[in-house]
Amino acid sequence: MDLLKLSIEWAKSEVFSAKIVWLFSIITLVSAAGFSFWGRTPTAKAFVIPLLVSGAFLLAIGIGLYTANHPRIAQFESEYNADANAFVKKEIARTADSQGQLKLVFIILPIITIITGILLMIFPSPFWRAITVTIILTAAFLMTVDSNTDARNDAYHEQLVNYNTE
Repeated sequence: MDLLKLSIEWAKSEVFSAKIVWLFSIITLVSAAGFSFWGRTPTAKAFVIPLLVSGAFLLAIGIGLYTANHPRIAQFESEYNADANAFVKKEIARTADSQGQLKLVFIILPIITIITGILLMIFPSPFWRAITVTIILTAAFLMTVDSNTDARNDAYHEQLVNYNTE
């Protein structure tokens, strides 16, 4: 497969991931509004603020993903056409750095989930329950998205390395 096409498809997939994160952030914000308007129990009311914070956090992540990857679609073509070998070396370095960052994510997010699960058992009040459940939900969603990102990054990195050795 043409390396430029592969790189552009990778960037488009990252933009799609940003849109999935946006969708989940909207669902989270709408859920917060639902709990705010129709929640009658203390637990339902307690979910409003944690869900708003989570939705805003996910919205920021989606914006970051989009702004980092959407410009790459056009940038890849110009960089590749200017110097294909330099482009490949730059992408190999970038994807290798991403691999390290993603390994760290898959250490930190499970630790956060475990600690939050323990806090859920220790502090059973509605407010703490809402906070901990929302954190677990957000971390699980991020691990789902990052699992796909990690697999896509590994495959892209491998193809870049194979292209560079040819």
